[in-house]
Amino acid sequence: MATKRDYYEVLGVPRTATEGEIKRAFRKLAFHYHPDHNKEDGAEERFKEINEAYEVLYNSEKRLAYDRFGHAGGWAGRGFEGFDFSGFGDIFEAFFGGPTTATRRGSQRGADLHYQTTISFEEAAFGCEKEIEIWRTESCSLCRGLGSEPGSQPTKCLNCDGTGQVRRVQQSIFGRFVNLTTCEHCHGEGRVITHPCSRCRGEGRERQRRHIVINIPPGVDSGAQMRLSGEGEAGVKGGSPGNLYVSITLEPHPLFRREGDDITYDLPINFAQAALGDEVEVPTMDGQVKLKIAPGAQTGKGFRLRDRGFPHLHRGGRGDQLVRIYVVTPQSLEEDQRRLLQELAGTLGKATMPVKEKGFFDRIKDAFGGVS
Repeated sequence: MATKRDYYEVLGVPRTATEGEIKRAFRKLAFHYHPDHNKEDGAEERFKEINEAYEVLYNSEKRLAYDRFGHAGGWAGRGFEGFDFSGFGDIFEAFFGGPTTATRRGSQRGADLHYQTTISFEEAAFGCEKEIEIWRTESCSLCRGLGSEPGSQPTKCLNCDGTGQVRRVQQSIFGRFVNLTTCEHCHGEGRVITHPCSRCRGEGRERQRRHIVINIPPGVDSGAQMRLSGEGEAGVKGGSPGNLYVSITLEPHPLFRREGDDITYDLPINFAQAALGDEVEVPTMDGQVKLKIAPGAQTGKGFRLRDRGFPHLHRGGRGDQLVRIYVVTPQSLEEDQRRLLQELAGTLGKATMPVKEKGFFDRIKDAFGGVS
């Protein structure tokens, strides 16, 4: 019986080699001895020897066992090997219709991305185009996602025969167990990249910075989220890309507040305007409009400007602008102003609360004679 060579000697690496050094040594040797392009005698056996050494040394648990016990190490459990259980038959194959056929790992959809952007009050009201910048993973521009350097092709994994899974059979007192595990050599891909792409180093994907223009519709509010299909991370092995989700936040406005699709505005006036009435200009999202204030206006008096609010996002029309009056008392007076106010105060008498306007239910109550 031939003696197995030391695995470190097979790959030509020292016992202190890192995983990266082991992987690079394997790729170099596997590419050289692969039977598809090396027809020399013994190339296939050499390739199998390289595969076996790599499978053990690249697995941390198997490598630890090998370093301690050598080829006699217990990294691969053998169950009840050595006993003859042929009389029990292939019970599991009889129940499940034969051994399971291994398949390659399928394509995977790319991950979704999330981005948050802030827009102004006016941009939310009238809609806008916004350019955003994101970093995302895309298919490698050099190898087109294949992972191999242009001009070369991945080769079939001989460890799993291109299936991506390894079939291990164990005998027990109950019959034969067939166990399928992901191939540790090709990590379930069924192929080995022996000449990795110089740009993506065999990953098939690379990070790219992209500028994307998004169209924000009129009427959008803080907390809204837009979905841009296919603008997320690239898929793996031909899988579809993920989506990009853009969350929107509104900047506060110095004059206006938003309440649903309505806008509120606090209008300051002095007590002369409140007492005598006035016609003033009120700012809106569409420009200045004139508003007539009747004499005797009190703080809190409200006015409604129709169709001056935010557009309704999912239907036609707009909200309103609500104007609330605030009578401002001056904090400092000139001497002449103070004298005139003192003369006025002598004629006004004691202040009383203004009569509250009756609401709808109050008028209904009066119509029934005040019965509650």
